[in-house]
Amino acid sequence: MQVLKFGGSSVANAVNIEKVVNIIQQKSAGEKTIVVVSALGGITDILLECGSLASTGNENFREKLQVIESRHMETVKALIPVTQQSRILSHVKTQCNELEDIFNGIFLLKEFSAVTKDRIVSYGELLSSNILVARLLSIGIDAAWKDARDFITTDSNHTNAAVDFITTNLHIGTYFRENAHLVTVVPGFIAYDTTGKTTTLGRGGSDYTAAIIAAAVDATSLEIWTDVSGMMTADPRLVATAKAISHISYQEAMELSHFGAKVIYPPTIQPVMKKEIPVWIKNTFAPEDEGTLIENTAIHSGKNIRGISSVNSIVLLSLEGSGMVGIPGFSKRLFEALAQEKINVILITQGSSEHSICVGIDERNSVLAKQSIDRTFSHEIETGKVEPLAIEANLSIIALVGDNMKNHPGISGKMFGALGRNGVNVRAIAQGSSERNISAVISRNDVKKAINVLHEEFFETTYKQLHLFIVGIGNVGSKLLAQIHQQQTYLREHLRLQIKVVGIANSKKMLFNDEGIELVTWKEEIQEGEPMDIAAFIEIIQSKNLRNSVFADVTANYEIAHSYDTLLQRSVSIVACNKIACSSPYEYYKKLKDLAKEYNAQFLFETNVGAGLPVIGSLNDLLRSGDQVNRIEAVLSGTLNFVFNHYDGTKSFAEVVQEAQNQGYTEPDPRLDLSGTDVMRKIMILARESGEQLEMEDITNFSFMPPACMQGSVEDFYKEMANHEAHFLALYMAAKEAGNKLKFVASYDNGKASVGLQQIPPNHDLYHLYGKDNVVLFYTNRYVEQPLVVKGAGAGAEVTASGVFADIIRAGR
Repeated sequence: MQVLKFGGSSVANAVNIEKVVNIIQQKSAGEKTIVVVSALGGITDILLECGSLASTGNENFREKLQVIESRHMETVKALIPVTQQSRILSHVKTQCNELEDIFNGIFLLKEFSAVTKDRIVSYGELLSSNILVARLLSIGIDAAWKDARDFITTDSNHTNAAVDFITTNLHIGTYFRENAHLVTVVPGFIAYDTTGKTTTLGRGGSDYTAAIIAAAVDATSLEIWTDVSGMMTADPRLVATAKAISHISYQEAMELSHFGAKVIYPPTIQPVMKKEIPVWIKNTFAPEDEGTLIENTAIHSGKNIRGISSVNSIVLLSLEGSGMVGIPGFSKRLFEALAQEKINVILITQGSSEHSICVGIDERNSVLAKQSIDRTFSHEIETGKVEPLAIEANLSIIALVGDNMKNHPGISGKMFGALGRNGVNVRAIAQGSSERNISAVISRNDVKKAINVLHEEFFETTYKQLHLFIVGIGNVGSKLLAQIHQQQTYLREHLRLQIKVVGIANSKKMLFNDEGIELVTWKEEIQEGEPMDIAAFIEIIQSKNLRNSVFADVTANYEIAHSYDTLLQRSVSIVACNKIACSSPYEYYKKLKDLAKEYNAQFLFETNVGAGLPVIGSLNDLLRSGDQVNRIEAVLSGTLNFVFNHYDGTKSFAEVVQEAQNQGYTEPDPRLDLSGTDVMRKIMILARESGEQLEMEDITNFSFMPPACMQGSVEDFYKEMANHEAHFLALYMAAKEAGNKLKFVASYDNGKASVGLQQIPPNHDLYHLYGKDNVVLFYTNRYVEQPLVVKGAGAGAEVTASGVFADIIRAGR
């Protein structure tokens, strides 16, 4: 004998019920079958809503009741041949008339007790099961209907009654030994107490009904048919990459169902576990799918973790005080206070100091729990031995579950390390000695991110997903997006990394898409975006709270640079092409570095110096390996190097600068390059990364630009340079006559920094520098006479974009 249970979604309408009938036909071909059904999908909620409306004197319950009647009538008419409809239609009408009488009584009395709730909701299963039997009989299947209340007996704890198993098992065994029908259909969820009043087994109790019957008849198997293909490694509504679990043990299934896995009702496992009856979770809408097999010992999948689950709407109750230390009985009194109010404890944790004890409960019971506990410990609270109960709300529990966690060190470290790197704060931790479950209490707002982080950490063998937000999609930014698009396949195959661009913005518009912005059509899509507001952009990043988030700043915007601290405090990594943050006052630079460490985020800015050249990375490698930087000489402006490599008097200086700007080598305002300000920022950043607390005013700037050129607008700047052509030509000629080249050099020497135009002789390391190249010479304790040289293109959209891209990959890995 086998037991099949079909949930509300499986019997939601005539089309779905026909799928159920086909499954029953196939399954019952060679074996007696007991079928347990839930109410039509959504009917239980509508019945309770009718009761609530009626109890408040709202006559709209009549409209809701009419909806219930119409749904059942239409289902009958769609399933049953016209010649056989009269009996079942009459039954549905009679049941709905009874419901109307009960609701009228509630309406008059303005009372909706737990006893009445159980009576009302029972009609959902009574109606659906009778309709199913009528359909089976109409196609010639030997089927009978049996009221579950005739053999399942409970106590009188209405809405969540406890089963009297001795009496129940006796009645079930007796009935089914004498029952000769091939298929017996039973309404789930409902029972009688010893006085003959209808009780229910709790929401989801139809699973429990099926398990109770399966255990009582020693069924060969229990199959629970739902709308998903088995239990999943995580909730697929939260984790897009959740996978079906093919095998799982009874204990693992109980842990997952207790911690929020909705596929199976938590008490379901216990009756069948005692009899070692295998349980299948199957999909009514994809019956060919394998599903999940729950049995005593599950096949080892090769992973230590079987699944991740969560419980929402939790509060933590914390009882603490010096008077608790070394005094027996505090825990006992705490749990007795909760038990008296029938409050279930979901999680318990206590420090070895005995100074405090913390429990997690459903937030709906928080007020009642506080009243009961404060009353129980009133004397200790008055005398100051114990603090009044503290309640922390808006929390959830996440749990890692797996039999194979036992004796495998490092799983807790891996779990909490992954959460910490993504800024998920853990409020409490619990783990049983069985090592089957590790639970953590976190903010409710972090649940989706936390489950995705853990799923990626423990189940993703293919790739890690990085969520990227980019501000600044002009020349460099557009090249960056093109490079990311080009390299997606390479990154997945070789680095197991998927970069999903989920937010972009320019100065006018911003666009978001959690599923990833299309990197081919983004230019068209951004036109339809929202108006750009940097504060709103930052707020959206925070509210999305996505795992492995990276913010790339490809602008020269002050306000954006001064938003980094907000993002770092949410564990969002920063990749900055923008030099403003690192060249701000040292206090802010240091704050960002410290925040990155504190919140396990990355703060990367390789392109601040030398575009895509590995300047800062090489410097950091020197320091991390124990070297010390004593002196730096560098040509750090690709713009100025381009200008002085191309200026020979045949074209005016202004024309050469204009050419540099046209080719994308200059800052948006070329005066930042020509004045030396940009180079000052770069040498300051290198000095700071070397350990020097340097400010901009500490750097000497030997400017070669006439002051008049630096006044007014950019247009005025070009006019003034043309007016001062003789000045620039004189500089060039003086160097040429001496056999030298003009280079704008940045220097750092034991705490002192300067920038300025210099004549470089042919034997100098800086002489052979062409086009827009940069070069940095590091003189260190190890590189004393022959410096470490980093040289290459120091300007240009492609190389700068590649530097930003490399930092994004570093942040992701």
